[in-house]
Amino acid sequence: MSLAKEAHIDAFALNMAYGVQTNEQSVTNAFTMAENLGFHLFFSFDYAGNGAWPKAQVISMLQKYAPSSAYYRHDEKPFVSTFEGTENADDWIAIKNQTGCFFVPDWSSVAANSALELAGGVVDGLFSWAAWPTDSRRMTTYVDAAYLQCLGDVGKPYMMPASPWFYTNMPGYDKNFVCHGDDLWYDRWVEVSFLNPEWVEIISWNDYGESHYIGPLNEKGYGVFTAGKAPYNYARGMPHDGWRLQLPYLIDLYKKGTASVTEESLVVWYRTQPRISCGEGNTTGFTAQLQVEEDADTWIADKLFFSALLASNASVRVSIGGDEKDTKWEFEPDGGVGVYHGSFDYDSKHLGETTVTILRNGKETVSVKGRSLTKECTGDLANLNAWVGSSTSVSTIDSVSPELSLSEQTCIEGAGSSNFTELCEFTCKYGYCPLGTCYCTAMGAPKEKPKATKDKGYPKNGDDSYEGLCSFACYYGFCPKKLCSETKASSTTSHPAPTACGKGHCTHTDTNNGLQRPLPSFDALFGLYLLIFSVLVFNTYQGE
Repeated sequence: MSLAKEAHIDAFALNMAYGVQTNEQSVTNAFTMAENLGFHLFFSFDYAGNGAWPKAQVISMLQKYAPSSAYYRHDEKPFVSTFEGTENADDWIAIKNQTGCFFVPDWSSVAANSALELAGGVVDGLFSWAAWPTDSRRMTTYVDAAYLQCLGDVGKPYMMPASPWFYTNMPGYDKNFVCHGDDLWYDRWVEVSFLNPEWVEIISWNDYGESHYIGPLNEKGYGVFTAGKAPYNYARGMPHDGWRLQLPYLIDLYKKGTASVTEESLVVWYRTQPRISCGEGNTTGFTAQLQVEEDADTWIADKLFFSALLASNASVRVSIGGDEKDTKWEFEPDGGVGVYHGSFDYDSKHLGETTVTILRNGKETVSVKGRSLTKECTGDLANLNAWVGSSTSVSTIDSVSPELSLSEQTCIEGAGSSNFTELCEFTCKYGYCPLGTCYCTAMGAPKEKPKATKDKGYPKNGDDSYEGLCSFACYYGFCPKKLCSETKASSTTSHPAPTACGKGHCTHTDTNNGLQRPLPSFDALFGLYLLIFSVLVFNTYQGE
Protein backbone atom coordinates (compact mmCIF):
# COMPACT_ATOMS: atom_id res chain seq x y z
CA MET A 1 0.00 0.00 0.00
CA SER A 2 2.90 2.34 0.68
CA LEU A 3 4.20 1.68 -2.82
CA ALA A 4 0.75 2.37 -4.26
CA LYS A 5 0.56 5.71 -2.42
CA GLU A 6 3.99 6.63 -3.74
CA ALA A 7 2.62 6.01 -7.24
CA HIS A 8 -0.31 8.40 -6.47
CA ILE A 9 -2.81 5.55 -6.57
CA ASP A 10 -5.94 6.28 -4.52
CA ALA A 11 -7.36 2.87 -3.67
CA PHE A 12 -7.17 -0.89 -4.04
CA ALA A 13 -10.09 -2.90 -5.38
CA LEU A 14 -10.27 -6.08 -3.32
CA ASN A 15 -11.29 -8.69 -5.89
CA MET A 16 -12.77 -11.61 -3.95
CA ALA A 17 -14.25 -14.90 -5.07
CA TYR A 18 -16.99 -16.30 -2.87
CA GLY A 19 -16.24 -19.06 -0.40
CA VAL A 20 -12.47 -18.63 -0.03
CA GLN A 21 -11.62 -19.44 3.58
CA THR A 22 -8.90 -16.79 3.82
CA ASN A 23 -11.13 -13.93 2.64
CA GLU A 24 -12.20 -12.73 6.07
CA GLN A 25 -8.74 -12.62 7.60
CA SER A 26 -7.18 -11.12 4.48
CA VAL A 27 -9.82 -8.37 4.33
CA THR A 28 -9.46 -7.59 8.02
CA ASN A 29 -5.69 -7.32 7.66
CA ALA A 30 -6.02 -5.14 4.59
CA PHE A 31 -8.35 -2.66 6.31
CA THR A 32 -6.15 -2.48 9.39
CA MET A 33 -3.14 -1.64 7.26
CA ALA A 34 -5.06 0.84 5.10
CA GLU A 35 -6.40 2.67 8.15
CA ASN A 36 -2.87 3.01 9.52
CA LEU A 37 -1.51 4.30 6.21
CA GLY A 38 -4.40 6.58 5.27
CA PHE A 39 -5.09 4.51 2.15
CA HIS A 40 -8.43 3.45 0.65
CA LEU A 41 -10.01 0.12 -0.28
CA PHE A 42 -13.27 -1.01 -1.82
CA PHE A 43 -14.88 -4.34 -2.60
CA SER A 44 -15.06 -5.92 -6.04
CA PHE A 45 -17.14 -9.08 -5.71
CA ASP A 46 -16.05 -11.75 -8.20
CA TYR A 47 -19.11 -13.64 -9.44
CA ALA A 48 -17.14 -15.66 -12.01
CA GLY A 49 -14.26 -17.19 -10.07
CA ASN A 50 -16.28 -19.37 -7.69
CA GLY A 51 -19.92 -18.70 -8.43
CA ALA A 52 -22.34 -16.01 -7.31
CA TRP A 53 -22.07 -14.17 -4.01
CA PRO A 54 -25.17 -14.61 -1.82
CA LYS A 55 -27.00 -11.33 -1.38
CA ALA A 56 -26.94 -11.59 2.41
CA GLN A 57 -23.17 -12.12 2.44
CA VAL A 58 -22.56 -9.02 0.33
CA ILE A 59 -24.76 -6.94 2.63
CA SER A 60 -22.99 -8.31 5.69
CA MET A 61 -19.52 -7.48 4.40
CA LEU A 62 -20.50 -3.97 3.38
CA GLN A 63 -22.18 -3.27 6.68
CA LYS A 64 -19.09 -4.52 8.53
CA TYR A 65 -16.36 -2.74 6.55
CA ALA A 66 -17.97 0.29 4.90
CA PRO A 67 -17.86 2.35 8.14
CA SER A 68 -14.05 2.07 8.14
CA SER A 69 -12.15 5.28 7.49
CA ALA A 70 -10.24 3.32 4.84
CA TYR A 71 -13.31 2.39 2.78
CA TYR A 72 -13.44 4.44 -0.44
CA ARG A 73 -16.58 6.53 -0.85
CA HIS A 74 -18.04 8.40 -3.80
CA ASP A 75 -20.65 11.08 -3.15
CA GLU A 76 -20.38 9.99 0.49
CA LYS A 77 -21.52 6.46 -0.44
CA PRO A 78 -19.40 3.29 -0.12
CA PHE A 79 -18.13 2.41 -3.59
CA VAL A 80 -18.68 -1.18 -4.80
CA SER A 81 -17.82 -3.03 -7.99
CA THR A 82 -18.02 -6.59 -9.33
CA PHE A 83 -16.44 -8.92 -11.80
CA GLU A 84 -19.52 -10.03 -13.72
CA GLY A 85 -22.71 -11.13 -11.93
CA THR A 86 -25.35 -10.05 -14.44
CA GLU A 87 -27.55 -13.01 -13.49
CA ASN A 88 -27.71 -11.65 -9.95
CA ALA A 89 -28.42 -8.05 -10.93
CA ASP A 90 -31.73 -8.01 -9.06
CA ASP A 91 -29.87 -8.68 -5.78
CA TRP A 92 -28.40 -5.21 -5.95
CA ILE A 93 -31.74 -3.51 -5.47
CA ALA A 94 -31.85 -4.82 -1.90
CA ILE A 95 -28.10 -4.47 -1.39
CA LYS A 96 -28.22 -0.78 -2.30
CA ASN A 97 -31.31 -0.21 -0.14
CA GLN A 98 -29.65 -1.73 2.92
CA THR A 99 -26.11 -0.38 2.47
CA GLY A 100 -26.52 2.88 0.55
CA CYS A 101 -23.63 1.87 -1.73
CA PHE A 102 -22.58 3.46 -5.01
CA PHE A 103 -22.62 0.57 -7.46
CA VAL A 104 -20.27 0.45 -10.51
CA PRO A 105 -20.01 -3.16 -11.72
CA ASP A 106 -18.10 -4.77 -14.55
CA TRP A 107 -20.89 -6.42 -16.54
CA SER A 108 -18.92 -6.60 -19.78
CA SER A 109 -20.52 -9.91 -20.81
CA VAL A 110 -23.49 -7.84 -21.99
CA ALA A 111 -23.56 -4.63 -24.00
CA ALA A 112 -23.39 -1.37 -22.08
CA ASN A 113 -26.97 -0.38 -22.90
CA SER A 114 -28.19 -3.79 -21.71
CA ALA A 115 -26.17 -3.50 -18.50
CA LEU A 116 -27.78 -0.14 -17.80
CA GLU A 117 -31.24 -1.69 -18.05
CA LEU A 118 -30.65 -4.68 -15.77
CA ALA A 119 -32.71 -4.71 -12.56
CA GLY A 120 -34.51 -1.55 -13.63
CA GLY A 121 -31.31 0.47 -13.98
CA VAL A 122 -29.78 -0.46 -10.62
CA VAL A 123 -26.22 0.57 -11.55
CA ASP A 124 -24.85 4.00 -10.68
CA GLY A 125 -22.10 3.69 -13.31
CA LEU A 126 -20.26 1.00 -15.26
CA PHE A 127 -16.76 -0.46 -15.39
CA SER A 128 -15.46 -2.05 -18.60
CA TRP A 129 -13.01 -4.95 -18.70
CA ALA A 130 -11.84 -3.91 -22.20
CA ALA A 131 -8.28 -3.00 -21.25
CA TRP A 132 -6.52 -4.93 -24.05
CA PRO A 133 -6.68 -5.00 -27.85
CA THR A 134 -8.69 -7.85 -29.36
CA ASP A 135 -6.52 -8.09 -32.45
CA SER A 136 -2.87 -7.58 -33.36
CA ARG A 137 -3.20 -3.80 -33.72
CA ARG A 138 -2.65 -1.14 -31.07
CA MET A 139 -5.22 -0.21 -28.48
CA THR A 140 -8.21 1.88 -29.54
CA THR A 141 -10.96 3.61 -27.57
CA TYR A 142 -13.96 2.26 -29.47
CA VAL A 143 -15.30 0.24 -26.54
CA ASP A 144 -14.70 3.17 -24.17
CA ALA A 145 -16.63 5.36 -26.60
CA ALA A 146 -19.58 2.98 -26.51
CA TYR A 147 -19.67 3.10 -22.70
CA LEU A 148 -19.25 6.86 -22.58
CA GLN A 149 -22.08 7.34 -25.06
CA CYS A 150 -24.53 5.08 -23.24
CA LEU A 151 -23.62 6.35 -19.79
CA GLY A 152 -23.61 9.95 -20.93
CA ASP A 153 -27.14 9.58 -22.24
CA VAL A 154 -28.37 8.83 -18.71
CA GLY A 155 -25.91 11.00 -16.79
CA LYS A 156 -23.91 8.19 -15.17
CA PRO A 157 -20.09 7.93 -14.82
CA TYR A 158 -17.61 5.55 -16.46
CA MET A 159 -14.73 3.66 -14.87
CA MET A 160 -12.10 3.15 -17.57
CA PRO A 161 -9.72 0.18 -17.46
CA ALA A 162 -5.97 0.39 -18.02
CA SER A 163 -3.51 -2.48 -18.08
CA PRO A 164 0.08 -2.98 -19.25
CA TRP A 165 0.06 -6.61 -20.46
CA PHE A 166 -1.84 -9.90 -20.64
CA TYR A 167 -0.36 -13.38 -20.94
CA THR A 168 -1.67 -16.51 -19.31
CA ASN A 169 -0.89 -20.21 -19.77
CA MET A 170 -3.04 -22.17 -17.33
CA PRO A 171 -4.52 -25.35 -18.80
CA GLY A 172 -6.25 -26.00 -15.48
CA TYR A 173 -8.48 -23.01 -16.17
CA ASP A 174 -8.62 -23.49 -19.94
CA LYS A 175 -6.65 -20.25 -20.43
CA ASN A 176 -3.67 -20.11 -22.78
CA PHE A 177 -3.41 -16.88 -24.76
CA VAL A 178 -1.68 -13.56 -25.07
CA CYS A 179 -3.21 -10.15 -25.80
CA HIS A 180 -1.31 -7.64 -27.91
CA GLY A 181 0.60 -5.58 -25.34
CA ASP A 182 3.80 -4.02 -26.68
CA ASP A 183 3.07 -0.23 -26.55
CA LEU A 184 -0.11 -0.65 -24.50
CA TRP A 185 1.03 1.00 -21.25
CA TYR A 186 2.01 4.17 -23.10
CA ASP A 187 -0.99 4.20 -25.43
CA ARG A 188 -3.56 3.74 -22.70
CA TRP A 189 -2.43 6.73 -20.65
CA VAL A 190 -2.64 8.96 -23.73
CA GLU A 191 -6.21 7.70 -24.13
CA VAL A 192 -6.95 8.38 -20.46
CA SER A 193 -5.84 11.99 -20.87
CA PHE A 194 -8.02 12.39 -23.94
CA LEU A 195 -11.18 10.75 -22.56
CA ASN A 196 -10.91 12.10 -18.99
CA PRO A 197 -13.17 9.48 -17.33
CA GLU A 198 -14.48 9.67 -13.78
CA TRP A 199 -12.19 6.83 -12.62
CA VAL A 200 -9.36 4.71 -13.98
CA GLU A 201 -8.92 1.18 -12.66
CA ILE A 202 -5.54 -0.39 -13.33
CA ILE A 203 -5.68 -4.14 -13.88
CA SER A 204 -3.87 -5.25 -11.76
CA TRP A 205 -1.60 -4.96 -8.75
CA ASN A 206 -0.77 -8.61 -8.12
CA ASP A 207 -2.42 -10.94 -10.63
CA TYR A 208 0.65 -12.97 -11.56
CA GLY A 209 -1.34 -15.61 -13.43
CA GLU A 210 -2.40 -13.10 -16.10
CA SER A 211 0.92 -11.20 -16.15
CA HIS A 212 -0.59 -7.72 -15.76
CA TYR A 213 0.70 -6.99 -12.25
CA ILE A 214 2.38 -3.66 -11.52
CA GLY A 215 3.07 -4.46 -7.87
CA PRO A 216 6.18 -6.22 -6.55
CA LEU A 217 6.69 -9.96 -6.95
CA ASN A 218 5.72 -12.02 -3.91
CA GLU A 219 6.46 -15.72 -3.47
CA LYS A 220 3.23 -16.11 -1.49
CA GLY A 221 1.22 -15.36 -4.63
CA TYR A 222 2.73 -18.09 -6.79
CA GLY A 223 0.29 -20.79 -5.72
CA VAL A 224 -1.83 -19.87 -8.72
CA PHE A 225 0.68 -21.51 -11.07
CA THR A 226 0.28 -24.84 -9.32
CA ALA A 227 -3.49 -24.55 -9.09
CA GLY A 228 -3.76 -23.54 -12.75
CA LYS A 229 -1.43 -26.34 -13.89
CA ALA A 230 0.85 -23.87 -15.58
CA PRO A 231 3.82 -25.44 -17.39
CA TYR A 232 6.15 -23.13 -15.44
CA ASN A 233 6.10 -20.01 -13.25
CA TYR A 234 6.28 -17.23 -15.82
CA ALA A 235 6.22 -14.43 -13.21
CA ARG A 236 9.29 -15.42 -11.19
CA GLY A 237 12.24 -13.24 -12.13
CA MET A 238 10.04 -10.99 -14.29
CA PRO A 239 9.53 -7.78 -12.27
CA HIS A 240 7.02 -5.15 -13.38
CA ASP A 241 7.80 -2.50 -10.76
CA GLY A 242 9.16 -0.18 -13.45
CA TRP A 243 5.66 0.37 -14.80
CA ARG A 244 4.90 2.34 -11.60
CA LEU A 245 7.84 4.73 -11.89
CA GLN A 246 6.14 7.32 -14.11
CA LEU A 247 2.66 6.87 -12.64
CA PRO A 248 2.89 9.94 -10.35
CA TYR A 249 3.28 12.14 -13.44
CA LEU A 250 0.65 10.29 -15.50
CA ILE A 251 -1.89 10.17 -12.68
CA ASP A 252 -1.38 13.82 -11.72
CA LEU A 253 -1.85 14.78 -15.37
CA TYR A 254 -5.14 12.87 -15.45
CA LYS A 255 -6.39 14.06 -12.06
CA LYS A 256 -5.24 17.68 -12.14
CA GLY A 257 -4.86 18.49 -15.82
CA THR A 258 -1.16 19.20 -15.35
CA ALA A 259 1.87 17.57 -13.74
CA SER A 260 5.46 18.37 -12.87
CA VAL A 261 8.64 16.63 -14.00
CA THR A 262 10.86 16.74 -10.93
CA GLU A 263 13.27 14.00 -12.01
CA GLU A 264 13.91 12.35 -15.36
CA SER A 265 13.37 8.62 -15.75
CA LEU A 266 13.37 5.73 -18.19
CA VAL A 267 11.23 2.57 -18.29
CA VAL A 268 12.09 -0.36 -20.58
CA TRP A 269 10.12 -3.56 -21.20
CA TYR A 270 10.33 -6.55 -23.50
CA ARG A 271 10.12 -10.32 -23.76
CA THR A 272 13.53 -11.87 -23.17
CA GLN A 273 13.35 -14.45 -25.97
CA PRO A 274 12.77 -13.98 -29.72
CA ARG A 275 9.37 -15.28 -30.70
CA ILE A 276 10.72 -18.03 -32.99
CA SER A 277 13.46 -19.30 -30.68
CA CYS A 278 11.24 -21.40 -28.40
CA GLY A 279 7.95 -23.24 -28.54
CA GLU A 280 4.80 -21.33 -27.65
CA GLY A 281 2.94 -24.18 -25.95
CA ASN A 282 -0.13 -23.72 -28.16
CA THR A 283 -0.58 -20.17 -26.92
CA THR A 284 -2.76 -18.11 -29.24
CA GLY A 285 -3.37 -14.44 -29.73
CA PHE A 286 -6.82 -13.96 -28.33
CA THR A 287 -9.54 -12.34 -30.38
CA ALA A 288 -13.02 -10.97 -30.03
CA GLN A 289 -15.99 -13.22 -30.67
CA LEU A 290 -16.27 -14.71 -34.18
CA GLN A 291 -12.66 -13.85 -35.06
CA VAL A 292 -10.31 -16.69 -35.93
CA GLU A 293 -7.67 -17.38 -33.30
CA GLU A 294 -4.15 -16.66 -34.51
CA ASP A 295 -0.73 -17.97 -33.57
CA ALA A 296 0.83 -15.94 -30.78
CA ASP A 297 3.85 -15.00 -32.88
CA THR A 298 1.62 -12.92 -35.17
CA TRP A 299 0.57 -10.80 -32.17
CA ILE A 300 3.90 -10.03 -30.59
CA ALA A 301 6.95 -8.22 -31.91
CA ASP A 302 10.65 -8.78 -31.25
CA LYS A 303 11.22 -5.30 -29.90
CA LEU A 304 12.42 -3.36 -26.90
CA PHE A 305 9.85 -0.79 -25.76
CA PHE A 306 10.78 2.29 -23.77
CA SER A 307 9.20 5.42 -22.30
CA ALA A 308 11.20 8.33 -20.90
CA LEU A 309 9.85 11.11 -18.71
CA LEU A 310 11.93 14.12 -19.66
CA ALA A 311 12.11 17.86 -19.01
CA SER A 312 13.27 18.53 -22.56
CA ASN A 313 14.11 16.69 -25.76
CA ALA A 314 16.86 14.11 -25.77
CA SER A 315 18.06 11.29 -28.02
CA VAL A 316 17.92 7.55 -27.40
CA ARG A 317 20.48 4.82 -28.04
CA VAL A 318 20.03 1.06 -27.81
CA SER A 319 22.78 -1.50 -27.27
CA ILE A 320 22.23 -5.25 -27.73
CA GLY A 321 25.16 -7.59 -27.26
CA GLY A 322 27.54 -4.63 -27.43
CA ASP A 323 26.19 -3.38 -30.77
CA GLU A 324 25.05 0.24 -30.30
CA LYS A 325 22.53 1.98 -32.53
CA ASP A 326 20.83 5.35 -32.32
CA THR A 327 17.07 5.27 -32.79
CA LYS A 328 14.23 7.74 -32.96
CA TRP A 329 11.23 8.41 -30.78
CA GLU A 330 7.87 7.32 -32.12
CA PHE A 331 6.01 9.84 -29.96
CA GLU A 332 7.32 13.05 -28.42
CA PRO A 333 5.27 15.27 -26.10
CA ASP A 334 4.14 18.49 -27.71
CA GLY A 335 6.21 21.29 -26.18
CA GLY A 336 9.01 18.94 -25.10
CA VAL A 337 7.95 18.25 -21.49
CA GLY A 338 6.47 14.85 -20.65
CA VAL A 339 6.63 11.23 -21.75
CA TYR A 340 8.59 10.22 -24.85
CA HIS A 341 7.98 6.76 -26.28
CA GLY A 342 9.66 4.47 -28.78
CA SER A 343 10.67 0.93 -29.64
CA PHE A 344 13.57 -0.90 -31.25
CA ASP A 345 13.41 -4.00 -33.44
CA TYR A 346 16.06 -6.57 -32.71
CA ASP A 347 17.44 -9.36 -34.87
CA SER A 348 17.17 -12.84 -33.38
CA LYS A 349 20.69 -13.50 -34.68
CA HIS A 350 22.15 -10.72 -32.54
CA LEU A 351 21.23 -11.13 -28.88
CA GLY A 352 22.91 -10.57 -25.51
CA GLU A 353 22.96 -7.83 -22.88
CA THR A 354 20.60 -4.91 -23.47
CA THR A 355 21.05 -1.27 -22.55
CA VAL A 356 18.84 1.68 -23.40
CA THR A 357 20.39 5.10 -22.85
CA ILE A 358 18.95 8.61 -23.01
CA LEU A 359 21.46 11.24 -24.08
CA ARG A 360 21.34 15.03 -24.14
CA ASN A 361 24.10 16.98 -25.85
CA GLY A 362 26.03 13.73 -26.19
CA LYS A 363 26.03 13.03 -22.45
CA GLU A 364 24.14 10.25 -20.69
CA THR A 365 21.04 11.41 -18.84
CA VAL A 366 19.61 8.09 -17.69
CA SER A 367 20.18 4.48 -18.66
CA VAL A 368 18.61 1.06 -18.06
CA LYS A 369 20.65 -2.13 -18.33
CA GLY A 370 18.20 -4.96 -18.84
CA ARG A 371 18.12 -8.73 -18.83
CA SER A 372 19.92 -10.36 -21.70
CA LEU A 373 18.02 -11.42 -24.79
CA THR A 374 18.55 -15.13 -25.20
CA LYS A 375 17.45 -18.20 -27.12
CA GLU A 376 17.51 -20.26 -23.92
CA CYS A 377 14.02 -21.62 -23.28
CA THR A 378 12.12 -22.70 -20.20
CA GLY A 379 11.24 -26.32 -20.77
CA ASP A 380 11.28 -25.68 -24.55
CA LEU A 381 8.77 -22.84 -24.09
CA ALA A 382 9.05 -19.10 -24.57
CA ASN A 383 8.03 -16.83 -21.71
CA LEU A 384 5.55 -14.36 -23.18
CA ASN A 385 5.50 -12.28 -20.00
CA ALA A 386 7.42 -9.00 -20.02
CA TRP A 387 10.59 -8.11 -18.15
CA VAL A 388 10.39 -4.48 -16.99
CA GLY A 389 13.30 -2.35 -15.84
CA SER A 390 13.59 1.31 -14.90
CA SER A 391 15.98 3.96 -13.70
CA THR A 392 15.97 7.58 -12.53
CA SER A 393 18.58 10.13 -13.55
CA VAL A 394 21.18 10.98 -10.93
CA SER A 395 21.25 14.56 -12.20
CA THR A 396 18.90 17.03 -10.55
CA ILE A 397 16.64 19.31 -12.58
CA ASP A 398 14.39 22.24 -11.83
CA SER A 399 10.75 21.23 -11.70
CA VAL A 400 9.04 21.85 -15.03
CA SER A 401 5.49 21.30 -16.32
CA PRO A 402 3.91 21.25 -19.78
CA GLU A 403 3.15 24.75 -20.96
CA LEU A 404 -0.53 23.94 -21.51
CA SER A 405 -2.97 22.13 -19.24
CA LEU A 406 -5.05 19.30 -20.69
CA SER A 407 -8.04 21.62 -21.03
CA GLU A 408 -5.94 23.85 -23.28
CA GLN A 409 -4.74 20.94 -25.42
CA THR A 410 -6.52 19.09 -28.18
CA CYS A 411 -5.93 15.97 -30.22
CA ILE A 412 -3.05 16.50 -32.67
CA GLU A 413 -2.67 12.94 -33.96
CA GLY A 414 -5.11 10.09 -34.36
CA ALA A 415 -6.17 7.06 -36.33
CA GLY A 416 -9.19 4.99 -37.23
CA SER A 417 -10.17 1.51 -38.28
CA SER A 418 -10.91 0.26 -41.76
CA ASN A 419 -11.86 2.99 -44.25
CA PHE A 420 -11.82 5.62 -41.53
CA THR A 421 -8.01 5.60 -41.21
CA GLU A 422 -7.30 8.19 -43.90
CA LEU A 423 -9.99 10.60 -42.73
CA CYS A 424 -9.19 10.21 -39.03
CA GLU A 425 -5.50 10.85 -39.59
CA PHE A 426 -6.39 14.19 -41.19
CA THR A 427 -9.19 15.37 -38.90
CA CYS A 428 -7.62 14.30 -35.59
CA LYS A 429 -4.51 16.28 -36.47
CA TYR A 430 -6.61 19.42 -36.31
CA GLY A 431 -8.55 18.61 -33.15
CA TYR A 432 -11.58 16.87 -34.64
CA CYS A 433 -11.29 13.26 -33.47
CA PRO A 434 -14.83 11.98 -32.89
CA LEU A 435 -15.26 9.05 -30.52
CA GLY A 436 -16.68 5.94 -32.08
CA THR A 437 -15.06 6.54 -35.46
CA CYS A 438 -11.54 7.73 -34.56
CA TYR A 439 -9.18 7.45 -31.62
CA CYS A 440 -6.61 9.99 -30.46
CA THR A 441 -2.92 8.99 -30.19
CA ALA A 442 -1.37 12.32 -29.15
CA MET A 443 -2.44 15.59 -27.55
CA GLY A 444 -0.91 19.03 -27.68
CA ALA A 445 -1.37 22.67 -28.60
CA PRO A 446 -4.06 23.22 -31.26
CA LYS A 447 -2.57 23.27 -34.74
CA GLU A 448 -3.36 25.91 -37.32
CA LYS A 449 -5.89 24.47 -39.71
CA PRO A 450 -5.30 24.46 -43.46
CA LYS A 451 -6.84 27.24 -45.49
CA ALA A 452 -10.53 26.45 -45.80
CA THR A 453 -11.81 25.63 -49.26
CA LYS A 454 -15.32 25.47 -47.79
CA ASP A 455 -16.20 22.49 -49.98
CA LYS A 456 -19.27 20.51 -49.06
CA GLY A 457 -18.60 16.93 -48.02
CA TYR A 458 -20.97 14.00 -47.54
CA PRO A 459 -20.42 10.26 -47.09
CA LYS A 460 -20.19 8.80 -50.59
CA ASN A 461 -21.99 5.61 -49.57
CA GLY A 462 -24.52 7.38 -47.36
CA ASP A 463 -22.96 5.94 -44.19
CA ASP A 464 -23.84 8.32 -41.35
CA SER A 465 -20.65 7.34 -39.52
CA TYR A 466 -18.64 9.37 -42.06
CA GLU A 467 -20.83 12.46 -42.01
CA GLY A 468 -18.85 14.61 -39.59
CA LEU A 469 -15.51 13.44 -40.94
CA CYS A 470 -16.36 14.20 -44.57
CA SER A 471 -17.89 17.54 -43.63
CA PHE A 472 -14.80 18.65 -41.65
CA ALA A 473 -12.16 17.25 -44.01
CA CYS A 474 -13.73 18.53 -47.23
CA TYR A 475 -14.25 21.99 -45.70
CA TYR A 476 -10.49 22.16 -45.17
CA GLY A 477 -9.55 20.87 -48.59
CA PHE A 478 -9.05 17.16 -47.94
CA CYS A 479 -11.88 15.28 -49.64
CA PRO A 480 -10.92 11.70 -50.68
CA LYS A 481 -13.22 10.81 -53.56
CA LYS A 482 -13.49 7.15 -52.59
CA LEU A 483 -15.06 8.13 -49.23
CA CYS A 484 -16.64 11.56 -49.60
CA SER A 485 -18.87 13.22 -52.17
CA GLU A 486 -20.10 16.73 -52.91
CA THR A 487 -23.67 15.40 -53.08
CA LYS A 488 -25.66 13.75 -50.33
CA ALA A 489 -26.50 10.06 -50.78
CA SER A 490 -29.29 8.04 -49.18
CA SER A 491 -28.55 7.43 -45.51
CA THR A 492 -27.19 4.12 -44.25
CA THR A 493 -25.36 3.25 -41.06
CA SER A 494 -22.33 1.09 -40.31
CA HIS A 495 -19.60 1.09 -37.72
CA PRO A 496 -15.85 0.49 -37.95
CA ALA A 497 -15.59 -0.87 -34.44
CA PRO A 498 -17.84 -2.33 -31.72
CA THR A 499 -21.23 -0.75 -32.24
CA ALA A 500 -22.31 2.08 -30.02
CA CYS A 501 -23.19 0.80 -26.58
CA GLY A 502 -21.60 -2.53 -27.52
CA LYS A 503 -19.28 -4.88 -25.72
CA GLY A 504 -15.72 -5.86 -26.46
CA HIS A 505 -12.78 -7.13 -24.48
CA CYS A 506 -10.10 -9.78 -24.38
CA THR A 507 -12.61 -12.61 -24.22
CA HIS A 508 -13.34 -16.21 -24.85
CA THR A 509 -16.45 -17.79 -26.24
CA ASP A 510 -18.55 -19.96 -23.96
CA THR A 511 -18.89 -23.06 -26.12
CA ASN A 512 -21.98 -24.17 -24.24
CA ASN A 513 -24.18 -21.35 -25.40
CA GLY A 514 -22.13 -19.25 -27.81
CA LEU A 515 -22.20 -16.18 -25.59
CA GLN A 516 -19.16 -13.94 -25.31
CA ARG A 517 -17.94 -13.76 -21.74
CA PRO A 518 -14.93 -12.10 -20.09
CA LEU A 519 -12.14 -14.30 -18.87
CA PRO A 520 -12.43 -14.69 -15.10
CA SER A 521 -9.45 -14.07 -12.90
CA PHE A 522 -9.30 -17.30 -10.96
CA ASP A 523 -6.28 -16.06 -9.02
CA ALA A 524 -8.59 -14.74 -6.32
CA LEU A 525 -9.97 -18.22 -5.79
CA PHE A 526 -6.63 -19.98 -5.52
CA GLY A 527 -4.34 -17.21 -4.28
CA LEU A 528 -4.32 -18.72 -0.82
CA TYR A 529 -2.26 -15.97 0.79
CA LEU A 530 -3.14 -12.86 -1.18
CA LEU A 531 -6.22 -11.03 -2.31
CA ILE A 532 -6.05 -9.96 -5.94
CA PHE A 533 -5.90 -6.17 -6.12
CA SER A 534 -6.72 -3.82 -8.91
CA VAL A 535 -5.92 -0.18 -8.29
CA LEU A 536 -8.07 2.94 -8.63
CA VAL A 537 -7.39 6.58 -9.35
CA PHE A 538 -10.26 9.06 -9.40
CA ASN A 539 -10.63 12.27 -11.33
CA THR A 540 -10.42 15.60 -9.54
CA TYR A 541 -9.95 17.65 -12.71
CA GLN A 542 -12.88 19.39 -14.34
CA GLY A 543 -10.93 21.53 -16.82
CA GLU A 544 -11.07 25.28 -17.01
